[in-house]
Amino acid sequence: MKYALLIYPKPGSHEALGEDESKSVTAEYWAFREDSRCLGGGHLQPVETATTVRYGGDENLIIDGPYADTKEVLGGYFVFDASNLDEVLEVAQRIPAVRLGGAVEIRPLVEVPGETAH
Repeated sequence: MKYALLIYPKPGSHEALGEDESKSVTAEYWAFREDSRCLGGGHLQPVETATTVRYGGDENLIIDGPYADTKEVLGGYFVFDASNLDEVLEVAQRIPAVRLGGAVEIRPLVEVPGETAH
């Protein structure tokens, strides 16, 4: 089954690191991409670069910048192919954002019949 690991870093946690620790944490994130179960992932630009589209009745609303009803902001993601939730939980617990005060949300992807892994 494919799982999305949605990474919500604690705001300012990466900026608070020293140069060497920051490089080490970045290397940890890159190492996840080398795991054979990792199907992809990405680090998102800062939330200030976001554009949000919302239903606005006659005309949709396009809002510059973030618009979220939450304090947590999605910072990046990985997609893993794992045999079960326990396997992907083991991976998620090693993501640096967790030990730096953030969170990782794990959600199974909807499987599309006939779709193959890319």
